[in-house]
Amino acid sequence: MIELRELKPNDRSAVQASYGYESVRFLDRGPMGEVEAMEYIRRAMAWSTDRPRLRYVFGIDVNGDLVGVVKLNVVKDDSVLSYILRRNSWGRGYATAAVLDLMDFAFDALRVSTVHAKHRVDNAASGRVLVKAGFTFAETAHGFSRYRAKRP
Repeated sequence: MIELRELKPNDRSAVQASYGYESVRFLDRGPMGEVEAMEYIRRAMAWSTDRPRLRYVFGIDVNGDLVGVVKLNVVKDDSVLSYILRRNSWGRGYATAAVLDLMDFAFDALRVSTVHAKHRVDNAASGRVLVKAGFTFAETAHGFSRYRAKRP
């Protein structure tokens, strides 16, 4: 049903939709335009060839439909996870499934010890996703709720 995959140039409209107005309202940015979406994909594709690879940007593909993006930035044996989904895919468990898949990858393949994530305090739905995916609340600071998950 859900698959994490590398982004491709023909994902431009899906990436742009994922960074639409409703999805970015909790971020310090506006909706993503067409040119920005292409640049985002270009950077993600370039990062996929870095060795060592420190940035992972995967599309969240649901039966051939790219509904969002999940990212992992690796710093030594820690990492930072984030995700975004287009509005019409919220509430279906896709974010939780994508976060779980990426955490498995981080812990098993990359052998990181801790995955960190955060969300704005007024975005409670994102906190529920993180808790369902096995994160524990760490603190609230500077308008963000911060979470962490340790390798089992």
